[in-house]
Amino acid sequence: MKKFAVALLTATMMLSGCATHSLLSKDSGGMTTKQVQKTLVNDTVLAFGKPTLPMQGLPADAVVIVGQKHSYVLTEGGGQFERLLTRLDPKHIKLTKPLEFYSQNNDGQFTGELAFKYTKLKDDVSNQELNFFLQNNVEECTSYSDKSLNAQSFCFSIPLKGLSYPAVNNQASLHTLSRAYPVSIYTHEEQTTYRQGESDPIQKLVLFPFAVAFDVVTLPFQAIGKIFD
Repeated sequence: MKKFAVALLTATMMLSGCATHSLLSKDSGGMTTKQVQKTLVNDTVLAFGKPTLPMQGLPADAVVIVGQKHSYVLTEGGGQFERLLTRLDPKHIKLTKPLEFYSQNNDGQFTGELAFKYTKLKDDVSNQELNFFLQNNVEECTSYSDKSLNAQSFCFSIPLKGLSYPAVNNQASLHTLSRAYPVSIYTHEEQTTYRQGESDPIQKLVLFPFAVAFDVVTLPFQAIGKIFD
């Protein structure tokens, strides 16, 4: 019993010593590194449009998210979004995720998605709409509250790729949204925290190399307004 008590005391002292050493190491300096999400830009969507003139390197169906600080040119997914406005009634479309885009290397390129929910009274959903959903792999997502209202919902997302450009030249003349709608771009990076608790300075969004400002013409304004206002 006496030997056991001595062994227990020795083990306790060793553990206490390890904890003290760990604490001193943390307090005495060095640095810690962790993977963090860092926002590169927070912006406000003014409108959605298309370049007034064809631009080299951009697809003909490119759509521009007109921001107050920058322009976000959708090189993939924009055409599908534009077709959506012509095939479905915008007043029944609701955006289900914020406009948050990811730039892996902060090199002017970003990816993301536009996620929507389309809800109508079940008896009002047309065969044309059902065919559109089938052709575009849209899934039904009718909730309990929808059913209680005899409504039917369909959820879908449009994958996006894009490039960051300067703010458009003709901001002042555009039909803008009636309320501020946020858009942001973020990245993931290793953040190093030093003894004083300081970290690396915040990065800023890098625009696509050789990007220049341009003019846009807005997409069907009433349709856009019903979704984003």
